[in-house]
Amino acid sequence: MTFVKRKTLFGILLLVLGSAPRLSADDRHPNVLFIAADDLRCDLGCYGHPLVKTPNIDRLAEQGVQFDRAYCQQALCNPSRASLMTGRRPDQLRIWNLTVHFRERFPEIVTLPQQFQNHGYFTQNIGKIYHNWRTEIKGDPLSWSVPAVLHFGTHGDDKPQVTGELPPNHARDPKCECRDVPDDAYYDGRIADLAIKALQERKQAETPFFLAVGFWKPHSPFNAPKKYWDLYEREDIKPPQHPEWPENAPEIAWHNSRELLGTPARELTPAAVAEIRHGYLAAISYLDTQVGKLLTELDRLGLRDNTIVVFWSDHGYHLGEQSLWAKTSNFELDAHVPLIISAPGMKGNGHRTRALVELLDMYPTLVDLCELSAVDNLAGESLKPILHDPSASVKEVAITQHPRPAYYRNNQMDAMGHSLRTDRYRYTQWRHPESGKLVGQELYDHENDPHETRNVAEEAEYEETVGTLERLFKFTAIGPP
Repeated sequence: MTFVKRKTLFGILLLVLGSAPRLSADDRHPNVLFIAADDLRCDLGCYGHPLVKTPNIDRLAEQGVQFDRAYCQQALCNPSRASLMTGRRPDQLRIWNLTVHFRERFPEIVTLPQQFQNHGYFTQNIGKIYHNWRTEIKGDPLSWSVPAVLHFGTHGDDKPQVTGELPPNHARDPKCECRDVPDDAYYDGRIADLAIKALQERKQAETPFFLAVGFWKPHSPFNAPKKYWDLYEREDIKPPQHPEWPENAPEIAWHNSRELLGTPARELTPAAVAEIRHGYLAAISYLDTQVGKLLTELDRLGLRDNTIVVFWSDHGYHLGEQSLWAKTSNFELDAHVPLIISAPGMKGNGHRTRALVELLDMYPTLVDLCELSAVDNLAGESLKPILHDPSASVKEVAITQHPRPAYYRNNQMDAMGHSLRTDRYRYTQWRHPESGKLVGQELYDHENDPHETRNVAEEAEYEETVGTLERLFKFTAIGPP
């Protein structure tokens, strides 16, 4: 049965059986504004970045709980987003690449917005929430009450749309674009405009909403309007810290950075490195302004007091550190993500937490906060205890994974790397997917080496630590796929 037919059948069953409760504004079930960023590492003012200008996301952090140690389950769009939206790990979904939709593996799985829809919520998707498939249908219509918009296609399709002559491009690198155009020339400006209209429509409605707004930035190409480039002086932008490959790191952990460097890989000049890093900051500030528009409208409409706002990124990013560009590794820079939850009435609002959390915790958290029925077999934990008390914790380890080749398709997988992040360490095992044979391991001591510059897995003083972390693998339900 196709997605469309299944969606239609599902709707008919709801009408005939009346299985979805009818909620009204008087029920005071909180709304959810679910805001996603793409390829955003923790380069935000609220996370301590010394240069970036993100006043709107910083303001959200002041109003909610900022999670300083949140981690994705895989540093690649499709598996990361599928994991978050289904509440299952990539190994459980058997999705580790960009080619398989989760419905192909589990056609009847209930997604996060689908669970809200089943409980009477109006669910809507504007922008990139799931992977940006090449076709409309794979945006998962089962999840939404109305068709999703601006959610599919390639990032290369995001070319400026203006009236009249297109202004010149002041950038030189092929991955950058700096034109004096308005915000709505690119996808994210139009997404913000559509999301504002959606909020206005929901204000007039009688049912609570789950509005998912997925911005495409700061994913490459770094094509923000010129005014965001002008926020930064090129000479203030530092080169990558620790650009060398980590000492003693196994070759299997490396990838060819093809997303930024191409195939074969081009050599970046210092000027190109500076421009790319400049473009990344400009794209972040462009994103921040769009987020600010939504938050301002939410306040203007009087919806804020009954709306949970979540801001998250699908994974982190490398900008020349550790000899890498873009994502697809298990290193901290790729696994670590920004996460902010602003939920009315939570005692932790206005505070930060160092609790280890994972993106797949979003599903049980939002179900818990909105008092929906629990979903069986979710891999995550509700973060509600942390929202009440930021000193609390719900888990001792966060798990990230990635295969090799990095962009694994239907060819033979050489290895799968599973990475455990504990309070102090990052420990990664690379194993053959069929035999389970260990082909490489990494240990980084974040107390002494927060930038992961030296793999100490084979050093004698860490032998006991490695043994302890090896045993942890047996209790985290992970292993060869």
